[in-house]
Amino acid sequence: MNVSKSELYIIIEADEDGYYVGEVPQLKTCYSQRKTIDELIANIKELIALYLEEEGDRESPEFVAIQKVII
Repeated sequence: MNVSKSELYIIIEADEDGYYVGEVPQLKTCYSQRKTIDELIANIKELIALYLEEEGDRESPEFVAIQKVII
């Protein structure tokens, strides 16, 4: 994979039950839900390491941006 760890982004949202949900848009199926942001980040890092170990040197889509739209 051509993406270094420093280039990965996590999208974090709060759900209706008070949990934080995180997703790494560059890595398919890399998402988690935890009670605190610190727990979420730690778990996402573990998931990223597992993903990279299993997928090896596969290409992943380039993360472009998150854009806020006001309607």
